[in-house]
Amino acid sequence: MGLFGMFSKKDATNEIKEYLEKGAVILDVRTKMEWNEGHSEGAKHIVLTTIPLNIDEIKSWNKPVIAVCKSGGRSHQAAQFLTNHGLDVINGGPWQNVDQYLD
Repeated sequence: MGLFGMFSKKDATNEIKEYLEKGAVILDVRTKMEWNEGHSEGAKHIVLTTIPLNIDEIKSWNKPVIAVCKSGGRSHQAAQFLTNHGLDVINGGPWQNVDQYLD
């Protein structure tokens, strides 16, 4: 990992902590099978492909969102889509990234 990679990981960690402190909702966009294998306590589960159908529900939370998945790719897509629809959202990457900061 290069020097810049270390800084971006640290920034992502700080961002995750900040969002959790703001009461962010963890949105897990993995498949049902992946979700059943393990997930963060209290996370909401909406499969990536169904997010456009559930945008009103997500907006109704009235909270910042941390999107998570298995590796960070799908959560990145979810975060981009939700940001484009006016939500305060970050890509938390793999769900374990966020899970480690939960009490």
